[in-house]
Amino acid sequence: MSRVSDAFKNGKAFIPFVTAGDPTLDVTKEIVIEMEKRGADIIELGIPFSDPIAEGPVIQEANERALAAGCTIDKLFDMVKDLRKTVKVPIVYLTYINPIHTYGKEKFMNRCNECGIDGLIIPDLPYEEKGEIKDVCKAHNIDMISLIAPTSKERITMIAKEAEGYIYCVSSLGVTGVRSEITSDIGGMVELCREASNVPVAVGFGISTPEQAKNMAALSDGAIVGSAIVKMVAQYGKDVVPYIGDYVEAMKKAVIS
Repeated sequence: MSRVSDAFKNGKAFIPFVTAGDPTLDVTKEIVIEMEKRGADIIELGIPFSDPIAEGPVIQEANERALAAGCTIDKLFDMVKDLRKTVKVPIVYLTYINPIHTYGKEKFMNRCNECGIDGLIIPDLPYEEKGEIKDVCKAHNIDMISLIAPTSKERITMIAKEAEGYIYCVSSLGVTGVRSEITSDIGGMVELCREASNVPVAVGFGISTPEQAKNMAALSDGAIVGSAIVKMVAQYGKDVVPYIGDYVEAMKKAVIS
């Protein structure tokens, strides 16, 4: 079991996401510290990218703000390295394959190790093509977090069999964003994953309320929330930290209730 999988050992996990560098890397650092303090079990950090194809308008705009504010991969690595002096929970990067290739696969993974990154989520890397970075991730003990979607169907078992860290169960079709209701057969998807793998399954995409988080966690091993948090950053800017803290605390309570 990896450090990422171990985060589920004590019960249902709450996994918040934030776009790094929005509004600034200093604020992102404060957000991550607050998230851990308020009960986050794993934290996902989005690496700003000019073409985040899996994201809806909320996170797309956060990427644009972060890039405009001067966030780069090197600056983000330096910030995470500094965070690791105090933050102990697993940190997972959400990024796209292009930035990794542009940076250099080996160099990217070396810096992940140096800074304490535990896993990677790469939404635009299909299962059939993950071999291009699978070996270098394994050599650096970095979990490749697999995504399964309602459209995966017969592919779910195939993907789950090779899953690491946790399986990211995508609750809704389309891009990220807050949804008023989630209608996919989450229970069926999770059951297929559990038949094929012992790796925990967490549900994301569209979750925003404590009730939704509680319902999704009841069907799985945890809940992932991104857009609802990123919307708070857009609303409150550099003053957002306590608002996110209160939100994370409420969502964690809902997940474990």
